[in-house]
Amino acid sequence: MKLIQAYIQPHRLSEVALALHTLCGFTVTDVRGRGRGKQASEKDSPVEEAFEFEDHVKVEICCGDTAVTKIVDAVQKAAHTGLRGDGLICVLRLEDAIRIGTGKRGDDAC
Repeated sequence: MKLIQAYIQPHRLSEVALALHTLCGFTVTDVRGRGRGKQASEKDSPVEEAFEFEDHVKVEICCGDTAVTKIVDAVQKAAHTGLRGDGLICVLRLEDAIRIGTGKRGDDAC
């Protein structure tokens, strides 16, 4: 099993949701962060003044190993604008998942 975390631009959420709705369930969280852009200089202080955090959306998906490529491709295509800061997709190993209502575990829970 895998946990896919996609950090995307907020204005691309509708496109990503449309791309995923027939493939899998997902969770959306509003987050703030900073990419690998320009580094702060030593003169900048405090750190909060050196850069601003950007608003992003985190989309989380629990899925079986066989679905990862299809889901990642769908998110990448739907979130892509061609501009800097389109986002990041992370794929992590997931040890277990348990559906609270049914008690299903593993791939059956995703």
